[in-house]
Amino acid sequence: MNVLPEMPEHGGQVELLMRAFPDAPEPFIDLSTGISPYPYPFGEVRQSDLTRLPEQGEEERLLNAAMRAYGVRSPELIVAGSGTQLLISLLPYVLERKKVVLLGPTYSGHATAWRHAGADVHVASDMDTFSEEAAQPGCVGVLCNPNNPDGRHHDPLDLLALAERCARVDSCLVVDEAYADFENHISVAGHIPHSSLVVLRSFGKSYGLPGVRLGFLLATEALIERMRKMLGDWAVGTAAITIGCKALDDREWLDRQKVPLDHAMQRFLALCRRRNLPVVGHTCLFALVRTHEAPDLWSHLCKNGIVTRFFADRPTDIRFGLPRCEADWARLEKGLNAWRP
Repeated sequence: MNVLPEMPEHGGQVELLMRAFPDAPEPFIDLSTGISPYPYPFGEVRQSDLTRLPEQGEEERLLNAAMRAYGVRSPELIVAGSGTQLLISLLPYVLERKKVVLLGPTYSGHATAWRHAGADVHVASDMDTFSEEAAQPGCVGVLCNPNNPDGRHHDPLDLLALAERCARVDSCLVVDEAYADFENHISVAGHIPHSSLVVLRSFGKSYGLPGVRLGFLLATEALIERMRKMLGDWAVGTAAITIGCKALDDREWLDRQKVPLDHAMQRFLALCRRRNLPVVGHTCLFALVRTHEAPDLWSHLCKNGIVTRFFADRPTDIRFGLPRCEADWARLEKGLNAWRP
């Protein structure tokens, strides 16, 4: 198989990818993202939410809803932006550090953001090395918990101990908790404010609404104020505020999603076992398959109209999201059963 010369940096971009497979059946099935296949039922978008700018009181209600959802002490410790990716891109200019260590392999958006800002970026492959480098004076350590794309978890007590080490030398620990909504026991968000701890939380993944473009940064009041000034006025649109407030306060709905998501993931893992596909890690929203036949499998699925996440820099890895419906499950099972490595 010939891998495309330039793979997209992130999941999605289905139309772009599928130009290379003009004979693939439609509709295409996008399993390339770790987004919940079960979107929050927010109802209709009000026309008034699209014809006016948000009021200050609405923005304050959104931050209060996020405060309750993430267990933060005050809304003054939270800033909202139009997606976590925007906050990640601006964070290097808020923290103003030039030495960064990432615990990898992980979400590529972090390395891209810091490199674009002119930082010296190093990727550590194990937690001991990462911790030692992150606790160097003036350094920033960035990790995802749980990790994307392999689902690795880190004990929050270990992360808090590392944050304390960072505080003693004026370094900083950034924890991206984009996939922590269904695993709140590993979150360190409740320990904000902490002088050397920054937390990112995503909205669209767990609520199945990436198009809403909503994410949150949790940090000290001083850092939040700097990010708020950098974002400027009306950083989140009125419709996103309305949907976000409703969804974040509906904890019962979010708790109910864990059961069907766990069942769906177990179904996928069973399918992988039947096809002898080794899964090296997973959350309830995505799983990482590792095989030397990954390029061929990725191409085979694309030819069947199924898009997964292939990593050009790690050509043994494919990340799978979850199908939305029985028709999508049937096509995935048929595609995998037809694959001959």
